[in-house]
Amino acid sequence: MKIMLLCLLVSTSFALPVRAADVISATAPDAQPIATEDWTFSVTPYFWAAGLSGDTRQFGLPVIHIDADFGDILNNLDFAAMAIADARYGRYSIFGDIIYTRLSAGADTPRGILASNVDVASETFAGLVGAGYSLLEGPSGRLDVVGGIRVWSVDTNLSFNGGLLNGRSFSDGATWVDGLVGVRGNYSFTPQFYFTGWALVGAGGADIDWDVAGGLGYRINDRFSATLGYRALGVDYSDDDGFLFDAVQQGPIMGMTIRF
Repeated sequence: MKIMLLCLLVSTSFALPVRAADVISATAPDAQPIATEDWTFSVTPYFWAAGLSGDTRQFGLPVIHIDADFGDILNNLDFAAMAIADARYGRYSIFGDIIYTRLSAGADTPRGILASNVDVASETFAGLVGAGYSLLEGPSGRLDVVGGIRVWSVDTNLSFNGGLLNGRSFSDGATWVDGLVGVRGNYSFTPQFYFTGWALVGAGGADIDWDVAGGLGYRINDRFSATLGYRALGVDYSDDDGFLFDAVQQGPIMGMTIRF
C-alpha cells in the first residue's frame, strides 16, 4: 500500500507547475493598453506553489485519493520549467504556456521477495496555445475573449531493484488534448499597480478542463513587471485502459514579466 500511494502521488504531483499546467497569462498590461499598429511581445517565467487533491488510478491499481500539499510535492521534485509567451497586434493576441516537470521517489518493499526497493519517476508536460481578441480596451485596461487547445502528457515509470523482479521496469501514462474558451483581462488602479486574471473552461480528451486565476501586479518600469496571485486548475480525464486523473491543483502563483 505504501508503494501504491508513493507511485500515484509522484505520478500525478506536477503542481510545481504544476502545472503549471497550463495558465493563460500572468503578463502585465501595457501602461496605456490602447490598440497599436505594432507587434508587442512579452515572456513570463513563473512559479506556482500548488497542492494537489483528487482521485487517480494507474498500473491497474484501485482508485487512490490524493491530498498532497506543496511541501509533499517539493520533496519529490527533480526539475521544473514554466514560462508564458504572449504576442499582441492591436486587439489581437496569441499566447502559449509550457510546463514540464520531473518528479521521483523511492521506497523499500516489505520482506524484499519480489523486490528490495522500488523507484518511481514521473514526467509531465502541459502545453497551451491560444488566441484572443479584445472586446473592451481603454487607458485603464482590457478584456479579451480567448480560445485555445491544451495538450497533456503524463508518463510514469516503476523500476524494481533486488528480489525476483530485479531489473524489471513498467510504464503507464496518457496523452490527451482539450479545447478551451474563456476570458482574460487586466485593470490598472494606478500607473504602477494593476489587477490581472483569467478564466477558462473546456473539454475534449477530458470530461472537463478548467483554469481560473487572479493576481495583483506591480509595474517596475516599462520593461519589467511582477505579479503575485492565486490559481486553481482542475481536470477530469480517464481512458479505457484504466488510467484516471480527476484532480484539482491550487495555490499561490508569482511571475516576472519581461516586455519587448
